[in-house]
Amino acid sequence: MTAGAAKLDASPGAMRTGGPVRVVTAASLFDGHDAAIHIMRRILQQQGAEVVHLGHDRSVDEIVDTAIQEDAHAIAVSSYQGGHVEFFRFMIDRLRERGAEHVRVYGGGGGTILPEEIRALEAYGVARLFSPEDGRALGLEGMIRAILDECAAAPRPALRVDRAAVAAGEPGAIARAISWLEEQGQSEAPSADLAAEREALGALAAAGSVVVGFTGTGGAGKSSVVDELVRRLRTDAPDLRIGLLLVDPTRRRS
Repeated sequence: MTAGAAKLDASPGAMRTGGPVRVVTAASLFDGHDAAIHIMRRILQQQGAEVVHLGHDRSVDEIVDTAIQEDAHAIAVSSYQGGHVEFFRFMIDRLRERGAEHVRVYGGGGGTILPEEIRALEAYGVARLFSPEDGRALGLEGMIRAILDECAAAPRPALRVDRAAVAAGEPGAIARAISWLEEQGQSEAPSADLAAEREALGALAAAGSVVVGFTGTGGAGKSSVVDELVRRLRTDAPDLRIGLLLVDPTRRRS
């Protein structure tokens, strides 16, 4: 999975088969108000979710790409910039175009999102837009619990390894394969296909792949080096496929 995932021990309400609910959080494009989404993502983490936080001023395509690459259950976006109707509608459209309509979309924007706009956007496909009235009735933790409970109960495509799609570099297939392997690693009775799938995926990885590891103490400059290296590779060799796995084993929230 990409950088920014905070993997915690999930509470029962946040659990799904194979692990916690995974949520991508962000503030919408042209929106510098990130206090609200920071509070919500912290409560998501506290209640057991796995959070991939993108920060503020994020476009629909950035958010949708991340949700697919992380095999996310949901997207949670704060939007105070006034363009919420177009923003959320476009997000639903992009998820449908990418075959990821199972990713649930949540949002909020205080009083900037009018009740009639909330009704229209939820009818269009947004799972839920929280209003100031919801905040008063449910509280912050109640709103987060509603997201996690709905995600845990919602149907999702069955996890599996699509070797052809993985070999072709299809991001969603790679993410689902990783989720399947995570699920099998946590299962007391793993699938009989686990060994064969690992062997097949290992063969794919061995076919011309180069694995490079970076390690070092805190502040040594690992992130800066990797960021610059990937930037140059993407500029000089745009057809090159790159996968990043980032983790800090010394931190509970990584």
